[in-house]
Amino acid sequence: MITQMVSYRQEMKLVASTLVWGTLWLALITGLHGHLNLKWFENKPPHSRAGGGERFRIGYLPVTCHLTCPVTDFITTQTQGAGIFEPVRFGGFPELKEAYLSGYTPATFILAPMAMALREQGVPIKIVYLGHRDGSAVMVHKDSGISRMEDLRGKRIAVPNRYSNQRLLVFRALKKAGMTIADVEMVEMPPPDMPAALYAKAVDAISSGEPFMAQTELDGYGKVLWLTKDVWPNFISCVLAVDERAIRDHREQVQQLVDGIARSGKWLDETMDHRMDAAQFVAKNYYNQNPRLLTHVLSKPPDRVKYTNLALRKGDFEEIEALGREAGILKGSARFEDYTDASFVPDDSAVIPYEFEGLGTVPAVR
Repeated sequence: MITQMVSYRQEMKLVASTLVWGTLWLALITGLHGHLNLKWFENKPPHSRAGGGERFRIGYLPVTCHLTCPVTDFITTQTQGAGIFEPVRFGGFPELKEAYLSGYTPATFILAPMAMALREQGVPIKIVYLGHRDGSAVMVHKDSGISRMEDLRGKRIAVPNRYSNQRLLVFRALKKAGMTIADVEMVEMPPPDMPAALYAKAVDAISSGEPFMAQTELDGYGKVLWLTKDVWPNFISCVLAVDERAIRDHREQVQQLVDGIARSGKWLDETMDHRMDAAQFVAKNYYNQNPRLLTHVLSKPPDRVKYTNLALRKGDFEEIEALGREAGILKGSARFEDYTDASFVPDDSAVIPYEFEGLGTVPAVR
């Protein structure tokens, strides 16, 4: 009996010791992450800049839906000596969303249905501008024999997130083909992982923002089933969203941000040379990708993704609302006026593109 009690006490000490060391290790890792990646321990305020005033952190992913974010930062840095905001790159939508919810990024590029769902949950988020039009595709393996939507019956389709418009895109296409979401198997997958999954035939079709769809084309095993511009014209995947408190306290800076994104969009769509320049400096300095991906997406065809006509149109969002309710990802408790603030949207005809030409050999800014 005494031996059992001693053994029990030793086991309890071991458990307690393990918990203590585990807690310390977790605290250490969290602290290092905060110091190295989130700059928790810097002396300057989180949104300050050398020239004074506010400089918002903006979350983005390395996808063409968010391209105006790095383009605006690069051009303003090159022409004005400093960017008008601080872009923060994330690897996926879960991390991007958590950074916004924590207040680390008071502005972010985010999936439209995700922003709408967050508003339904009471999160103080407002969509102030679009990130793009079109710019997604559904890809299948070139040897799959799949050539139309009906051929996907019983197949596995990868989409970025439950709240992605790509999921609604597939849902919408299924309806038009006389099918339902029960006729396919939908799986969620980070966009960077999709090309490898299609190559290995772990899934039968993939859909996300570019350039990951184009990667499968360039590597020779992917085939376009359809581009979103051909089946859902003026498709919206991601939007620019801002915390209501930032809108209340820093309205001038939010307007400056929206105007900068609008000018970048006009600059990108002004000439193909601008697009090719952007493919180089964004891939090298922001996305950490081979420039051939952005070069392909931004030119083949030229209207594969567009960066003008980015005003908030109620009809576009009401269609997303209706599909979201049908697909079970939106409740319908938030309306257009609840989750948008169109007061920042500039008159498109008055937006002047940035005056910026190519740099030849692009210098690193990151």
